[in-house]
Amino acid sequence: MNVRRLIPTTAVAGAVGLGLLAVSACSTSDAAERTDDGRLKVVTSFYPMQFLAERIGGDNVSVTTLTKPGVEPHDLELKPRQTAELNDSGFILYLKGVQPAVDEAIAQADVAHKVDAAELTSLKTFGDEGHAHEEGEHGHDDGHAHEEGDGHAHEDEAGHEGHDHAAEGGANPHIWLDPAKYAEVAEGVGARMEKADPDHAAEYKKNTEDLVAELTALDKDFEQGLKNSATKTFITTHAAFDYLAEAYGLKQESIAGVSPEAEPSPARIKELQTIAKKDKVTTVFFETLASDRTAKTLAKDTGLKTDVLDPLEGITEKSQGDDYTEVMRSNLAALQKALGAK
Repeated sequence: MNVRRLIPTTAVAGAVGLGLLAVSACSTSDAAERTDDGRLKVVTSFYPMQFLAERIGGDNVSVTTLTKPGVEPHDLELKPRQTAELNDSGFILYLKGVQPAVDEAIAQADVAHKVDAAELTSLKTFGDEGHAHEEGEHGHDDGHAHEEGDGHAHEDEAGHEGHDHAAEGGANPHIWLDPAKYAEVAEGVGARMEKADPDHAAEYKKNTEDLVAELTALDKDFEQGLKNSATKTFITTHAAFDYLAEAYGLKQESIAGVSPEAEPSPARIKELQTIAKKDKVTTVFFETLASDRTAKTLAKDTGLKTDVLDPLEGITEKSQGDDYTEVMRSNLAALQKALGAK
């Protein structure tokens, strides 16, 4: 037996075996991350992230969302099947601070491309009077109060990143209701998709540019449409519209704070009645995915009208439009009517 020849042959055989295992592992990973027709599997947390993924990804992605239409996203609890979807995806897009259960599941998911929209723009904490405390480091002056992101996660004093409860000191996550901030997020998502799927980078870039142009036009329409009005104050069920109000020089007064499920105190109801009279408020706004009982009670007690101002946490048959842009334009029309815009 030629021992000198046997050893190298065995080594080569082992190397080939390891190579086959590596190829098999890569193939399994690719299969999990892509559909049978080669599209990138994208999982999003709730509608505002789904809209971005679908518009930017176009035909090159297959998008699923963890929050189904009609489900209030803040208290979503994931099913085992949804957790499996996360781990089988190639790209996850979410907004940390909106859905605690989703945040936890995504943190544990072994996926290469996980994008937190909160890291793509600056978040703010709004005080009781609607004044913002900037969480980011940079800003730009484009005529109204939009701030650029700093590319980093934002943490509170305890070291925890943004949460959806003002009492816990977290930044308000409702950034998508300011079209200019949403455009910043879109740009970041587009760049991350280009990195995740470089073969289609040019298409992602083009789709991003188109979407940013659409959002920029929407921003300008809000700015012009709300510039001159009889009052600047509007009342909503929960404080989802702080960014929108700040961007366009308005004042939001919420019944229940940041959480849509919180019950207002009798003192808060009395305070809102005083504000409505003082600021010539005409309308109490409620939303499609939360109870309208308190809003209608307040409106009845103060002789005000009611209308829908949609926080766009999901699209349903009750939504005043089929997608983000259409519903936001319906929101603009509702605000113009309520505020007496000229």
